[in-house]
Amino acid sequence: MPELPEVEVVRRGLEPAVTGRMISSVEVLHPRPVRRHLAGPDDFAATLTGRTFDVPRRRGKYLWLPFTDGDAMLAHLGMSGQFLVADHGHPDVRNTRIRFSFTDSGQELHFVDQRMFGGLSLAADGALLPAEIAHIGLDPFDPDFNPVAVADRIRRRRTGIKRALLDQTVVSGIGNIYADEALWLARTHYAKPTDAMSRKQVITVLDAAREVMALALDEGGTSFDSLYINVNGESGYFDRSLKAYGQDGRSCPRCGHLIRREHFMNRSAYRCPHCQRVPPNPRW
Repeated sequence: MPELPEVEVVRRGLEPAVTGRMISSVEVLHPRPVRRHLAGPDDFAATLTGRTFDVPRRRGKYLWLPFTDGDAMLAHLGMSGQFLVADHGHPDVRNTRIRFSFTDSGQELHFVDQRMFGGLSLAADGALLPAEIAHIGLDPFDPDFNPVAVADRIRRRRTGIKRALLDQTVVSGIGNIYADEALWLARTHYAKPTDAMSRKQVITVLDAAREVMALALDEGGTSFDSLYINVNGESGYFDRSLKAYGQDGRSCPRCGHLIRREHFMNRSAYRCPHCQRVPPNPRW
């Protein structure tokens, strides 16, 4: 699943591609990506035609494209959803599901989704923040993000620190990859009880998350295959800079001990057994 850096890379690519442009037509080539639009694909196309995009916005992993009339198109990228800009009349790439054309006859916008877990939906009055994602917490890059308040909220929870980082209602944008990278940077075990951590310790982890995601943004995000690309079809390369995630059996860049892969919440957690020691009374 794309995390904050990957979604922000897409948002930045969409901004010059769609801002201020009026939709002349929408072609829904497969109904599944608009399944949340209960009136059906034809109504989705008719409802969006004639609207003008404003500047794309993001909160955490969630992306939406506001319209100048106050509504928005909420984008669920899922595991393989992609936006691509394409020259008018150029052959579609495989798995193109929705095609947007514009009144200026410039490049089109295509929504591509191999697995079709993602999709697009109309969010009424959602330009500033769609109601569907109003429960999502601020992310560390939001100007209103308050690390002290978030740290105190995390400390009131009786859980492990990685579980808290993955709770998008507490702090958004951090998924499995950047949680492991942040915890490695902060020398913190993923099962450290949040209620046993000081405010300073939690803020250190939050600062580490922001740092690793900022580095990932500089490198275009993390790509392990062709499912994550930017609007120009290019992959990010932060996977080459990962210190913990996916590095099991390799030497920790800090101390030389071998990184371990361990079972965590039906997925995996990666840590250095020397730098990130098991805490007293861990919360797995």
